[in-house]
Amino acid sequence: MGTTAPTSTDADRSAARAGALRAPLVLGATALAGVLVVALHDPHVSGSYGVCPLVALTGFWCPMCGGLRATHDLARGDVVGAWGMNPLWVLIAPLLVVAWGRWLVAARRRRPLRSLPSALPWVLLGAVVAFGILRNIPALSPYLAP
Repeated sequence: MGTTAPTSTDADRSAARAGALRAPLVLGATALAGVLVVALHDPHVSGSYGVCPLVALTGFWCPMCGGLRATHDLARGDVVGAWGMNPLWVLIAPLLVVAWGRWLVAARRRRPLRSLPSALPWVLLGAVVAFGILRNIPALSPYLAP
């Protein structure tokens, strides 16, 4: 007799929490599935995932060239090998995991994420463009090219 039946408010809260968690959980599961595919199917094998269209058309490496190979190496714990394939991705991938974790925690607590500085997208774009240019300079190719 001392227990009470759940109220519609409790059900509404549960439904709201589930709805808030849906997007980060779906994105996390999708990303994990993609990493699992890349971890199991070695992109170091020539032609296993096709070729980068930019390299095929121009001979220049794009900022993400070597990203699949770096992801494969990271998934297998080879940070040095991943760095050799794409150092930018080795730096960005953990930041993306942390950002996803913050999103998941905020959704779980049903709190909005704090906004990031408005200049951040421009800084990231500048870093990606600079990396794309630097990795195609012959003197730096041994260090930055895939």
